[in-house]
Amino acid sequence: MHFNFRLSELSAAAALLLALLVGSPQLAAAERGQTVLVVGDSLSAAFGMAQEESWVALLGERLRAKGYGYGVVNASITGDTTTGGLKRLPRALDLHRPAVVIIELGGNDGLRGTPIEVMRSNLARMIELSQAAGARVVLAGIQIPTNYGGPYTRAFAGVYPELARQYRTGLVDFILDGVALDINLFQADGIHPTVEAQKILLDNVWPALEKELKAISGKTVRQ
Repeated sequence: MHFNFRLSELSAAAALLLALLVGSPQLAAAERGQTVLVVGDSLSAAFGMAQEESWVALLGERLRAKGYGYGVVNASITGDTTTGGLKRLPRALDLHRPAVVIIELGGNDGLRGTPIEVMRSNLARMIELSQAAGARVVLAGIQIPTNYGGPYTRAFAGVYPELARQYRTGLVDFILDGVALDINLFQADGIHPTVEAQKILLDNVWPALEKELKAISGKTVRQ
């Protein structure tokens, strides 16, 4: 297996500024409650590539191509954990008022051996906050290498479907499906997916997201 989930650390302040800058062109859409908010780590933060090459940017293009009237705000930060995401989420919800929140976090928790209950609690709270704000949620699952130990690895992977069932959210079983075992789809560090892999990541996310978009179609947008 030629991948792991060591995610490089960036300055939190600089990364947050980048996330806000990326989201700024979509603020008009956000004010109408027609925004998809992505809260993730380096898998979604365009690590090692231009912002417009990331799967999140490609998502914006696909939404337009398919006639969905949604903008995309990328609030992902390289190196982030579920703890960091939970701290940042309330302000992002208030600022962007999203219709859908895609939560792509957990890989760094697994890398650090964060207790499963802590990770689960953080993700659960993020889901609750998003739903309380009127947004639907798509939970993007991740898996960690088996060298972290069978029991931990299995429990980690099980958190995502468990929470999806409990909170009735959308679920991406494994965002790196079709990428994780192909060394050619990783950058030179062997950690981060290449530009060529971004369409695969988008294709993995799209079915769950489109289901949520269809579920809210026709509803009155929040003012």
